[in-house]
Amino acid sequence: MKKLLQRWFAPPPQLTPQQRTRLDAWRALPACDAKSAFDHARYVVVDVETTGLNLLTDTLISIGAVAVVNGRIVLEDSFSVVLQQRESSGKENILVHGITSTAQREGEDPVEALLAFLEYLGKSGLVAFHVAFDETMIRRAMRQYLGLSFKHAWVDLAYVMPALNRSLMGTHRVLDDWIGRFNIRIEARHNALADALATAQLFQIAIAQAHKKDINHFEGLHDLEKAHHWLRDVS
Repeated sequence: MKKLLQRWFAPPPQLTPQQRTRLDAWRALPACDAKSAFDHARYVVVDVETTGLNLLTDTLISIGAVAVVNGRIVLEDSFSVVLQQRESSGKENILVHGITSTAQREGEDPVEALLAFLEYLGKSGLVAFHVAFDETMIRRAMRQYLGLSFKHAWVDLAYVMPALNRSLMGTHRVLDDWIGRFNIRIEARHNALADALATAQLFQIAIAQAHKKDINHFEGLHDLEKAHHWLRDVS
């Protein structure tokens, strides 16, 4: 509760003129064209590691991301950062993500880390598995450290994949289910960059399956996701 109150009543962040210029430059970028064909667009697949799973009190530790450009994963176009923590997370949490106390305390200044992520992202559409968690953690950090209301286009594979594979809706619920189903190789589960790479491979599978249903762009996947949300809610 103490950390929550500190965040709620914290003064607005004070950016340097250079940092403000970088943020304004990102804001001025043209929005993502959600109707660009998959093979003519860049998407960023993202995963985060945090101090825990509580959306109210836990905080962002790291971001890992990899780009899918024109339908292909581009390993050279990837991003990984650990945000500096005032206090490192508990031992049980460290055992999950493997980011040591030292690495957390010596991480990148959060303002610089988040500006670097925005510059890497540009206005590309974002993809994740269970978007609500990743988006909440990133949005909160953006607001806390940059004073930015981060509103961005996302697609959630946790809903897209069941919508594309209806026979698996009842049995495939978590990322590990889909990784196993499609024999996706992952080097280190619960490492943000490794998880992002595995999710990017799943995104490629989603694109291939979507093409067969005449869904050829980001907006089409988003519409499919919304339809699946509606079906799940009324069923």
